[in-house]
Amino acid sequence: MTYQITRLGHLGDGITSEGHLAPLTLPGEEITGDIVGGRISDPKIVTPSAERVRPVCSHFKSCGGCSLQHGADAFVAGWKQSVVQSALSAQGISAPFRDIQTSPPRSRIRAVLSGRRTKKAALIGFHARRSDVIVPITDCHVIHPDLQACVPVLAEIARVGGSRNGTLSFALTLSEHGVDCAVSGGKPLDEALRTTLPQFANSFVRLTWEDEPVFTETPPTQRFGGTAVTPPPGAFLQATKEGEAALVAAVSDAVGPAGRIVDLFAGCGTFTLPLAKKAAVHAVEGLRDLTDALDHGMRFSTGLKPVTTEVRDLFRRPLLPDELKKFDAVVIDPPRAGAEAQVAELAEAKPPRIAFVSCNPVTFARDAKKLIDAGYRLEWVQVVDQFRWSPHVEMAALFEIPA
Repeated sequence: MTYQITRLGHLGDGITSEGHLAPLTLPGEEITGDIVGGRISDPKIVTPSAERVRPVCSHFKSCGGCSLQHGADAFVAGWKQSVVQSALSAQGISAPFRDIQTSPPRSRIRAVLSGRRTKKAALIGFHARRSDVIVPITDCHVIHPDLQACVPVLAEIARVGGSRNGTLSFALTLSEHGVDCAVSGGKPLDEALRTTLPQFANSFVRLTWEDEPVFTETPPTQRFGGTAVTPPPGAFLQATKEGEAALVAAVSDAVGPAGRIVDLFAGCGTFTLPLAKKAAVHAVEGLRDLTDALDHGMRFSTGLKPVTTEVRDLFRRPLLPDELKKFDAVVIDPPRAGAEAQVAELAEAKPPRIAFVSCNPVTFARDAKKLIDAGYRLEWVQVVDQFRWSPHVEMAALFEIPA
């Protein structure tokens, strides 16, 4: 039986007119295949889409790291824009969209690879689609070459520090001076392992094992607006430098000439420190190790307006209207769950401008609806694609109270 793909789902799988999921397909294609549990796991393409291209990566069919390499770049960019537009439309919202900003291949400076010790060696790579099987990665077109170069070393670490039944997780981040590696899921860090791991000091500037420091050869610094910051191991950072620059530019445009800014969910200062070149910024973050990193970097920087920090759980204790009214603009960059409690306080306080950054179109649209109902206008949306060939999408937006 032949099936017609009518659209892509939110995870990038094709969806037939009957509602069956079919990975690695595109709208308009005719396919055949067996249906198991509402899914055609191994579709055969009968009539390909004009948007279909040859995947650049030899691992694509088996690796679960990418799901959209078979689509032309322009098609994928348009689809990602449409994902955000559809989420807003479901809330009755429309807005002008700026051109999408897509990071180039091999630009991911942050990635998590999986590893498993085998009888004679080790496997290092990403999980296969819908599976715990690890697909070894020999030439990834997503991660930065400096991260790819670590794979043989990670295999050695898995061989000495992994158990035969467990999976190790390697959180890799490319810093100014080299690769920072945080390992979890391995053996306990006993004396023998602590003695063995320093042999890898030539490959990493810092190695952390289950939150315990093993060695730091050089601080793994990142630069935010020119200020050097050393994030704690495994800290959240933007995935690419190009994506970070696009988001910082959008946020800077959104806050405009504001002289007093509050940065909510500030992390290590991705937005705080660039904005502090022109305005006083109060950075609020729930994790003390992140604000400590921001504080330390700020103290050794010059040319900044006043920067203050506050450790605060914004889900349980959001900033209240009397606190928010001290500021000319708000920057908010919540995790995927959005910021429902904090947005409710923003809607009441009505600061003049809100620069909203999000990695989840659905929760972004929900929070946008709350702000618009309170009198804000959604001036523009900027989609940023840092996770090339994946269904993940990020955005920045300006909400403004009309004059």
